Amino acid sequence: MNIQLLIIDPQNDFCWPGIQNPDPVLEKMFPDIVKPGSLFVPGADKDMERLATMIARLKDKLDDIHVTLDSHHYVDIAHPVFWVNSQGQHPGDYDFTIITKDDVVNGTWRTTNPQFQQRALDYVTQLETNGRYPLCVWPPHCRIATFGYAVIPVLADQLLIWEQDFAMVDYVTKGSNLWTEHYSAVMADVPDPEDPGTQLNMGLIETLQEADILLLSGEAKSHCLANTVIDIANNFGEENIKKMVLLEDCTSNVPDPPGTTLFTDASDKFVSDMVARGMQISTSTEFLA
Repeated sequence: MNIQLLIIDPQNDFCWPGIQNPDPVLEKMFPDIVKPGSLFVPGADKDMERLATMIARLKDKLDDIHVTLDSHHYVDIAHPVFWVNSQGQHPGDYDFTIITKDDVVNGTWRTTNPQFQQRALDYVTQLETNGRYPLCVWPPHCRIATFGYAVIPVLADQLLIWEQDFAMVDYVTKGSNLWTEHYSAVMADVPDPEDPGTQLNMGLIETLQEADILLLSGEAKSHCLANTVIDIANNFGEENIKKMVLLEDCTSNVPDPPGTTLFTDASDKFVSDMVARGMQISTSTEFLA
């Protein structure tokens, strides 16, 4: 039986909880490891501990492990530096500003670099046409070559142990194109016709189709995991969706915006829709126990 594990974005910026009461010398020398990841998802650190324990338990039974890596530059259409308001101010790092087509048309938000204005307007227009998420300005995160970009240590260590039997983790990068968001690991929200890396990744999908069981995990369930699984399912063939098994104790949601259940509702809908299509649910301790 071919068992493959797909881990979505198990990176420090999503999964690192920070260090409480750190030694002052440590805090001065390594400030990034003291504070939580820039987009820490509550519960993600425990998700990855459970996942690492499962990998250790099932070490010889896992035929392939795929790990997606959110991979951003500082300048990105979904980072604050890209946008300014009518007063010339960037969105706050933790304001989670939503920018719509109307916002760009009426000047509520414009691009910091005027040369980017038309392309950005085309982008938010296409988002509305596609019915994807509206553009959300996130704190800078998963910047390539930073601590936040790396896989959280507890999982990275276990992946290294798995590789020592001459296996090889399949690392899949996404998000380095500054012109588009890339929640899904297999396709950008608005593919760039000049960048194959934003197009549908049929090579990965065809590899996953070879699995008899495809285990699903990672962060965040409400965003990147949900979009990845939906895009895979939509290109998988309905008969293959029953191979998918969501490890519900190895994924968590982005916290809801204050006063809403927006992300919880989106996550619940994702799970219910996929279960209706044949996806199964399990946990890291129940699977092959």
